[in-house]
This record gives sequence, C-alpha cells and structure tokens, in this order.
Amino acid sequence: MKNLFTFALALLFCLCVHAQQALWSGSPLVSPEINPDHSVTFRLFAPNAQQVEITGDFLPQQQIDTPYGQMNVPGAVALTKDDKGVWQYTSASLSPELYNYNFLVDGLKITDPSNVYQIRDVSSIFNIFIIPGEQADLYAVNAVPHGSVARRWYNSPTLDMERRLTVYTPPGYENGKEDYPVLYLLHGMGGDEEAWIALGRTAQIMDNLIAQGKAKPMIVVMTNGNAAQEAAPGESSQGLQAPTMQLPRTMDGTFETAFPDVIDFVEKNYRVQKDKSHRAISGLSMGGFHSLHISKEYPDLFDYVGLFSAAILPMNQTQSPIYDNFDQKLKVQFAKNPKLYWIAIGKDDFLYNANVDYRKKLDNNGYNYTYFENGEGHIWKNWRIYLSKFAPMLFQN
Repeated sequence: MKNLFTFALALLFCLCVHAQQALWSGSPLVSPEINPDHSVTFRLFAPNAQQVEITGDFLPQQQIDTPYGQMNVPGAVALTKDDKGVWQYTSASLSPELYNYNFLVDGLKITDPSNVYQIRDVSSIFNIFIIPGEQADLYAVNAVPHGSVARRWYNSPTLDMERRLTVYTPPGYENGKEDYPVLYLLHGMGGDEEAWIALGRTAQIMDNLIAQGKAKPMIVVMTNGNAAQEAAPGESSQGLQAPTMQLPRTMDGTFETAFPDVIDFVEKNYRVQKDKSHRAISGLSMGGFHSLHISKEYPDLFDYVGLFSAAILPMNQTQSPIYDNFDQKLKVQFAKNPKLYWIAIGKDDFLYNANVDYRKKLDNNGYNYTYFENGEGHIWKNWRIYLSKFAPMLFQN
C-alpha cells in the first residue's frame, strides 16, 4: 500500500512538472506588437497553412453591395511565412484609435491565439488593440476615478416580460446623495445592452471625460432595443441562442411604445433628476431611428437628442401609430425648443443621403439642430467619436 501511494505521488509530481514545462517552454509569439512608430506587427504560428491573411478596420476599405446599398468593409492583406512556420505582417504607421482584426487561414476566419483581448459584434468575434494618444486615450483605462457598471433587470409591463439593461453610474455615486442627469444610449440593429459598454467603450469614455472636466457627471442607461429579447444572447431564459440581426418586432414601433417602462424603472431605482432638462437620448443606426421617434413621440421627456448615423427611413415603409403624423409630431417637438438636437454621420456612410434628406426637412421648417460630419462610414470608430463629442454638450445649461 505504501509503495502504491509513493508511486501515485511520483506520477502526480511528473505530471505537474510536465505541465509546467509545457506552459513555460519556448518563447510565446507576441501579436499584436505595437512598434515605436505606431506600426503594428501581427504573428501567427500555422506551419501547415497554405495562405494566411489579416483583415481589420485599420486596413483600406473595399465596397460591397448589400440590400441596404453599397457599404465599406475592411480589406485583407497576406502575411509572409518564415522557415519556422510563423506568418508575419507589419502594418503602416497607424493613427491613435481602437482597432479590430481577424486572421484568415486558408479562408477560415479565426481570432489571434496570442491576443486574449476579444470583443463580440452581433455574431462576429474580433481581436482588438489600441494605438495610444489623442482620441484613443479616451478609450483606455487611465488612472482617474472610475464609475460603476451594472446589469439590471426591470419589468416592462408594456412588453409583458422581465428585461435587462446596462447602467453606468459616475464616480462617487454609491457614496453620495446627489441626483444626476441621465443619458439613454441606444444600440444599432443586431446589438443589445452589451454593445455600447463593450464596443463603444462607454465607461472608459465617461470616466475620462468626467475626470478632465469636459462632461458633467451623469448616469448612462444602455438598453436592449430588441423588443423580442429579454437580454443579450446567452444572458436570458432563451438560452445560448446564436446572435442574429433578424429579430421580430424590430423597428415596428414596439420598442418606442415600451420606452417609458425604462424611464419609470430608472427614476424609481436611481438618484436622478426627473425633468426634461436633465434627460438625453441618443443612439446609433437603429438606435438613432429609435431616438428620433421616441423623442418626437414624447416631446416633454428629452431636451437633448443625438442621432448617430441614424437609420432615417421613409415613413411610408413603417407601419405603426408611432410613425403616423410624423411632420406634425416633429413640429410639436421643435416648438418646445429642445436644447440640443445633434446629428452626426460619416461622409461614406450608406445612410448619408437619408440624413441629408432629413436635414433638408429640418432646414425647410426652420428647426434648429447642430450637425457634425466626419470621414468613413457605418463603423464603431465613428460612434465612439460621436459619443465623446456629444456627452460634453449635455446638461451644461
């Protein structure tokens, strides 16, 4: 018996040593490696691959046709293989920004096994990296006071279900007694209550803007704009469903009708200022569509409205009382003089012309708004910029 115990102990020791050797032996690949000139080197060990490419939003764009018109998507470039089976590519010098990428190995899209930092956008998984400096410093976790992020469940009587949202509270909220203004921040089609906090870097942006004195401390409420969902895929009683953009009750007036349930929950459970001048609503793409219609449907709720690359659709394509009498409701909204009505879009966005037409409507009626245009298209790079410009304009009067 003693010999058996000694043998088992020796075997366990050998296994542990072997595991440690497997863990620590060899030099791990560094990928991505950010070089002093802000070029980036990517590496992948794939000795049996015939071709390895990289695709990401730091590469030149190419146009593709979609049901919604032409869209820009990232191109791809080939890596070079060395005699050890390591494929490598070094980019040009990149501007400060948060970027994403994937490898394509013999046509199969994979993530970088050397980079643990990943993010989900609808059903796609990307690796990310940050080139520091300028705008990108807002996306980093810096040595400043930090707010908190909570996932909260609330009851929606209108939708007859329990639903989840994400709430950012500013630094000092838990230990204070102050009431705060609220920004309701809405995602695009295929997104959920995780999108803005993950892809949009909302907590980092707000922490840094508040620390710099550029934005008022505020609560940010990030909803799930899909009326058919309780919560993000994998986070509800619907189980580990695959994320998809094809969801029922999307942009049909249901979410707008149920939105007062969100406000009711927030104002009962958080220390907030409960008046129009301390509420803002904004969103990207589908969330911009929702923000447009929620703010005009309830003209006494929001003094600040932000449309980020908004999906502004012809009203004859939408079937809901929410979208009826659009011009009259818009007239009522602007007669109440919102403090800020902010429209932002990239010049290469496939929704650019629809936004031009909407601005003509506002101009023809003498409605006051502020417009911001920059480059590129329908991408998170732009929406992070828009949030970082919109938030400092809120609640300043």
